[in-house]
Amino acid sequence: MSVSRNHRPVKRREYDARGRQAAARLARTAVLDAAWQRFSADGFAVTTVETLAEDAGVSTATIYKGFGGKAGIVRALVTRALEGDPTAAEAAEVRSNAVRETVTDGRSLVAAWGQLMAEVAPRVAPILLLLRDVASHDPAAASLFAELERDRLTRMADNASALHRLGALRAGVTRATARDIMWTYTAPDLYDVLVRRRGWSVRRYAQFATDGIDAALL
Repeated sequence: MSVSRNHRPVKRREYDARGRQAAARLARTAVLDAAWQRFSADGFAVTTVETLAEDAGVSTATIYKGFGGKAGIVRALVTRALEGDPTAAEAAEVRSNAVRETVTDGRSLVAAWGQLMAEVAPRVAPILLLLRDVASHDPAAASLFAELERDRLTRMADNASALHRLGALRAGVTRATARDIMWTYTAPDLYDVLVRRRGWSVRRYAQFATDGIDAALL
């Protein structure tokens, strides 16, 4: 009686697939960690894909395949930063969306956003500031910075709509105005001025932004 050999190769392929996925995740993390260190130390314009590949212990082909180049790496860094505390059960953006669905008054909603700002800003703002500082002489950095700022504006428009649905906006404050005011208070420039240049704590900075949004909109 013959024994079927169909099952064992399938299991090996499953294990191999899991192994490749785990290796890909490790390589991706290594590239992002190396990129942030290099960008912080040397700047966006000077850093090359070849340098990042060497630092991360991967091939340049791996970087181009996984990220498309330096701009893709920065997008991935921002996405990772927006996830917030890596020990949290859910990403910060997911939690922000959940808050919009559960909180029933404007001040509580803005306060919840302030807590998330304190968590996310130290991770996101330095990346945006890095791009901002080289945008004047690096077209690729300028284009990427503008793209990421548009993304932030879209998030603030969603937040403004949430406040509008709650009836929390003060008379005369439109959703467009609310969007622009929240976009201003969450700008990396404010983080730069208060935290990096004036030495405020992140918590104090986030509370200042929360109080400003509250006073201007609600």
